Amino acid sequence: MPTELLFRDDAYLRETEARVVAADETGLILDRTLFYAQGGGQPGDRGQVVREDGSVTAVLDTVYGPDKSTVLHRVAPGGTLPMAGERVRLALDWPLRHARMRVHTALHLLSVALPYPVTGGSIGDGEGRLDFDIPDAGLDKDAVTARLRAMIAQDAAVSERWITDEELLANPSLVKTMSVKPPMGSGRVRLVAIDGLDLQPCGGTHVRRTAEIGTATVTAIEKKGKQNRRVRLAVA
Repeated sequence: MPTELLFRDDAYLRETEARVVAADETGLILDRTLFYAQGGGQPGDRGQVVREDGSVTAVLDTVYGPDKSTVLHRVAPGGTLPMAGERVRLALDWPLRHARMRVHTALHLLSVALPYPVTGGSIGDGEGRLDFDIPDAGLDKDAVTARLRAMIAQDAAVSERWITDEELLANPSLVKTMSVKPPMGSGRVRLVAIDGLDLQPCGGTHVRRTAEIGTATVTAIEKKGKQNRRVRLAVA
């Protein structure tokens, strides 16, 4: 049974009830989850699984299972795990998730400030980076930071919607990433829109408005190859 991915519809959901589908030394599989599963450069969420008797199991990481339809909640070895069929409460490590949401949204804006093909990326806790295929160097950190901050200051709304696989294939310019292609095959693809600024496929979690990102600063621009530039940013 596929895991219901609650984070896709509400990235601000911090607690929810769920049922244990399977449990072993590798972790827990639940019928639904608000924990983001690692993918697209964004790490898996952390938090807690709370049983009805009040005992707590820490979730150290969250990844997709081998079949990609279930989510595995990795836990510390040696603890007492809930049993299959048991009802539990999930509690998200919200400060960590929110920091990643702010960074992820800022990286979308970075891809607007630097309109070049993206060859890689990573989201951290308060910082992140994108790699660009840029034929000509000469990027200026202060200039890119100024463009980023101007877009953030617009306080543009961030929203999600779904299109079909066929619609995406008919609009290939929506895909900015060269190394990671949007997941297809289920019949639909999730788009993240930043009002008036950006639209691209993405399965990650984002803030609701750009002003929520806070202060973004380009901290480094590194040469990684003849046409590859790594741009790092931090949010505060």
